[in-house]
Amino acid sequence: MAYFYEEPSHTFGEYLLIPGYTSAECIPENVTLRTPLTRFNKKAGEKSDLYMNIPMVSAVMQSVSDDKMAIALAKEGGISFIYGSQSIEDQAAMVSRVKAYKAGFVTSDSNIRPDQTIADLLSIIQSTGHSTVAVTADGSAHGKLEGIITERDFRVDHVSRDAKVSEYMTPFKELITGEDGITLSDANDLIWKNKVNQLPVIDKNGNLVSLVFRKDFDSAAVHPNELHDEKQRYIVGAGINTRDYMERVPKLLEAGVDVLCLDSSEGYSEWQARALHDIHEKFGANVKVGAGNVVDREGFMFLAENGADFVKIGIGGGSICITREQKGIGRGQATATIEVAKARDEYYAKTGIYVPICSDGGIVHDYHITLALAMGADFVMLGRYFARFDESPTNKLVVNGNYVKEYWGEGSNRARNWQRYDLGGKKGMAFEEGVDSYVPYAGHLHDGVGLTISKVIHTMCNCGALSIPELQEKAKLTLVSAVTVQESGAHDVMVKNTSIHAE
Repeated sequence: MAYFYEEPSHTFGEYLLIPGYTSAECIPENVTLRTPLTRFNKKAGEKSDLYMNIPMVSAVMQSVSDDKMAIALAKEGGISFIYGSQSIEDQAAMVSRVKAYKAGFVTSDSNIRPDQTIADLLSIIQSTGHSTVAVTADGSAHGKLEGIITERDFRVDHVSRDAKVSEYMTPFKELITGEDGITLSDANDLIWKNKVNQLPVIDKNGNLVSLVFRKDFDSAAVHPNELHDEKQRYIVGAGINTRDYMERVPKLLEAGVDVLCLDSSEGYSEWQARALHDIHEKFGANVKVGAGNVVDREGFMFLAENGADFVKIGIGGGSICITREQKGIGRGQATATIEVAKARDEYYAKTGIYVPICSDGGIVHDYHITLALAMGADFVMLGRYFARFDESPTNKLVVNGNYVKEYWGEGSNRARNWQRYDLGGKKGMAFEEGVDSYVPYAGHLHDGVGLTISKVIHTMCNCGALSIPELQEKAKLTLVSAVTVQESGAHDVMVKNTSIHAE
């Protein structure tokens, strides 16, 4: 006979936090959101090899996580998992671009030869959106530097499109440059001393290595949580599947990826166990690989015992996911998170190994993130949330007079990421498990994440907690009735301005 759970599963929207005692020390400035990403022997006093400064990662989705999103989120202290439903070469190239960014030292991706025309230059500016273009002998990012040209060096309406770039560029002899190996601080001293907007960094042969921009140094002051490795390169993740991982993983490692994630709609499978063992045996135990998704104790234990570095929770709770509708499988995200968190703690008590867990899906409002953390999640994965921002890879459109961004699921006909829903049969999708949609445009990621993190931190203070582990220890949660949910928002009034309710 089938097993029946006695209690219904619940979503985040069915819970509220009960405030705890707030001491004088419990103020926002004292709160830390630092959280581990990968497994470690906590009982032996070890630390995780990877931490995040905010508990937020972006989903392994075409419409969410590319190199631009990865750089933007790393600046805020989180990690993007670049989508794997693309060629191995293209995904590795995205990872390489993130690692090349080097937190202030930018590999030039807008380059031109001096003998090319202004028409060629305008085409490059239009395609990249960059107003500063490096002029190199061969037009490559690391060719011999000949000069720099910007939109301010010529007036479009007064210049022949056939004119040569060399006629309007600032030539090398007039440039202020830095030598390869210069520190970011020294580079910015040169920028300010010489009143320039960018500093080309060159090697001993005069080849362009990177560019340092004044605006990037200015932006560092407003990104105190930047997440980077020991070489000052941004941390980046990548999604992989259980089909071509033996070919994909080495290319991603070569590109410099920091962490991998087996991306599957349902991870309690032999295929994930095989992939975890194969990757660790072939490429080394130090290669970090998360796995999932699961929704119960058994699923977590299976993946943890097979070497998953973190485990993702959630089936069917994403805003564009229709797996529950199509297959009738899944579980309320709050209930799944609570049970898997208990399993995580059970596994730690038995082995001394702490395996971080990620709540993936079901987050509609900002406070749901705090609830997920209080219920035991170490961090959350978000798709719709990040798809709304300028930095996501999708188009910004006007629909019915409102700005929106496109957002589609990996199981939709548009993405056709059949590997994510692979059950080991023939290749291809039998039916959709995701939809193609729009989400309201929300501006710059920095502003949106800043507001969200502020809400999380202030709620933690209300609960008397200064860290995520302390929140999980002290949190008191209550289930709420449908009437309580109705009472929780503005009611029985005519609201003048609803912008405060936008998430």
